[in-house]
Amino acid sequence: MSVTLTPKSPSAGTRQGSLLVTAARRILLDRTMLLTVLLLAMLVIFGTQVSYFFTFANLSSSTAYAVEIGLLALAQLIVIVTGRGSIDLSVGSMVSLSSMLFGLAATRWHLGLAGGVAVALLSGLAMGAINGFLIARLRFPALIVTLATLYAFSSIPLVLTDTVPISDLPSGLYGLTNYLAGIPLQVFVIYLPVIVITWFALNRTSLGRRLYAVGTNDIAAQFAGIDVARTRFWAYTSSGLLAALTAIVSTARFASARPDAGSSMELMAITVAVLGGVAINGGEGRVSGVVLATFTVTIINNAITVADFPAIWQVGALGIILLLAALLNSTARRVFGSAG
Repeated sequence: MSVTLTPKSPSAGTRQGSLLVTAARRILLDRTMLLTVLLLAMLVIFGTQVSYFFTFANLSSSTAYAVEIGLLALAQLIVIVTGRGSIDLSVGSMVSLSSMLFGLAATRWHLGLAGGVAVALLSGLAMGAINGFLIARLRFPALIVTLATLYAFSSIPLVLTDTVPISDLPSGLYGLTNYLAGIPLQVFVIYLPVIVITWFALNRTSLGRRLYAVGTNDIAAQFAGIDVARTRFWAYTSSGLLAALTAIVSTARFASARPDAGSSMELMAITVAVLGGVAINGGEGRVSGVVLATFTVTIINNAITVADFPAIWQVGALGIILLLAALLNSTARRVFGSAG
């Protein structure tokens, strides 16, 4: 007499547990999803614990600073993704120099608003090209080159104006500080278009494919016919252009061209890029992660400011968030990666 054993179907509790594990795996392994959950959690926590934080006026005004850091973080994404230690420590100094050249061109050189914008953008391209030439063509280490240009580019605006800001700027510049539906106009005019263009360039063009290929394995990319030096050169040139664009936004926000406009911005931009999932060894990073990280950092800084905590807490909180995100991601790769 034979007995047929019918396998038991998984219980509802087992299925729910499996779904939870799958969801946790996706969130922890995907930096974009992890940051989305973190961002929503912070909005809820800060909104219930910090008075005035969860108001449209407060959140919309804080996006003005997010635009500047967000632009520079996208610049770091483009550079770091090319690998071999690529990084740009000079973006803050390029902001300062581009800002001062904008102010000089628009006022003392009598070129007006359009002339000032052109001079600023061209100066950013030139500074980025200098970095790109030294790193990509002459193969100097990116850390040394951009550290040297950080000092060089930051000293020039101090000498040009004897450390005095330029305030008598064309009134048309201040249109960027206006609001549309309660949100700074620069978000719609500059930040969102740059996000779309950067995403399209990295995901839908041959340039983007070359950037990721070079960052993943530049030797294999070279054998595949990719001009590695040219690709890295254009990455640094793009970084300079985004720094110049940041300078224009920053000048409008401060209502003056300041010789220290980009002070300390480079470290914040790198932090945002890494928090957004950009692999420091290259070949990995997404625009969506960097944008989410930008708003995450902005909300942290804004909440601490509104809660009237000392400013030094912003740095500490940012460091903790960065370490936790990296720890969660690396732990998830060890635990779930081997299972998947």
